[in-house]
Amino acid sequence: MEQRFLGPLAVSPIGMGCMGLSHGYGEIPDRAYAVAAIRKAYDFGCTFFDTAEAYGPRLLPEFRGHNERILGEAVAPFRDAVVLATKLHLHDDEVGLPLYPTIRAHLDASLRRLGTDRADLYYLHRVNHRIPLEDVAEAMGRLIREGLIRGWGLSQVSAEQIRAAHAVTPLAAVQSIYSMVERGVEAEVIPCCLENGIGFVPFSPIASGLLSGKVGEGADFSHADDVRKYVPQLRPENLGANRPVVELLAGLAARKGATPAQIALAWMLRKWPNVVPIPGSKRQERILENLGAWDVAFDDAEFAALERALDAIPIHGHRGFGGAGKRRDAPPPRNKKAPDARGVRGLFRPRPHSVSASPS
Repeated sequence: MEQRFLGPLAVSPIGMGCMGLSHGYGEIPDRAYAVAAIRKAYDFGCTFFDTAEAYGPRLLPEFRGHNERILGEAVAPFRDAVVLATKLHLHDDEVGLPLYPTIRAHLDASLRRLGTDRADLYYLHRVNHRIPLEDVAEAMGRLIREGLIRGWGLSQVSAEQIRAAHAVTPLAAVQSIYSMVERGVEAEVIPCCLENGIGFVPFSPIASGLLSGKVGEGADFSHADDVRKYVPQLRPENLGANRPVVELLAGLAARKGATPAQIALAWMLRKWPNVVPIPGSKRQERILENLGAWDVAFDDAEFAALERALDAIPIHGHRGFGGAGKRRDAPPPRNKKAPDARGVRGLFRPRPHSVSASPS
């Protein structure tokens, strides 16, 4: 297994999105099962774990930090061997407050819940347009210099925003929705990250289960704490229409001795050398299946054929962020040439940084 880099941070090529252990996919598992799931992922080889202060049942304020506490307990025996990412959100009622102390208060609370003295990667979960992004970048730089975080990131941002923030304090990572059916970020965002030595972390890389082939027509997510009710590709009017991409993956998976979800993840690993997806699940077997995608490889002919086939399939429903002020209902770009990940992987190495790439 070859490591990848998010700025100065060396991580496994696939991480674990931990949100589903606290929110988003119906009934959450009990705490012991959730802790065991994270530890099994680590034993399998995963060294990158993603959470957020907001992740808790139904995202209610009284459950803030639920997911961070689970992750902190789970990784305690091997904390220095993994990279932990968490996120903060700057709320409207915090606009106008001194920015560094406000961000520091969020971070201190997260560190207490995680049971650690540092966050390896600290994201601004969503941009609050009433707070200058450059000011946030400056505050993050101070946290890096103080050793409280090792790198910082943004989520759901445009290439223009990335460049503005990166010019103040170099970014380690940018997180955004990205999958075979949500490709808006291929136009500008991922290339911008690649050009600047910034890792790109796709969330929902299996399109909330669509690309696994396990979401059947007639599935109803409307009566639970389930993010899939908001995924347009899973709406009844779109689910059947999106069967061609599901069938494409199923056929290739059968030939490769893999699963459709693994094909979806291996595709983006082959396409971009700076991409580290964080698929999420609340089921232990699915978590390990997803991580196993790092062992799936395509030869040149297979990858080219897969790209052509994907370009030919219309996708019904669009959820994601175009990354450059594009309409949210704009179709994903097609035929965007990406560098061969194998050919440029050696060029994507951690840049000089004010902190060591090794945990302190």
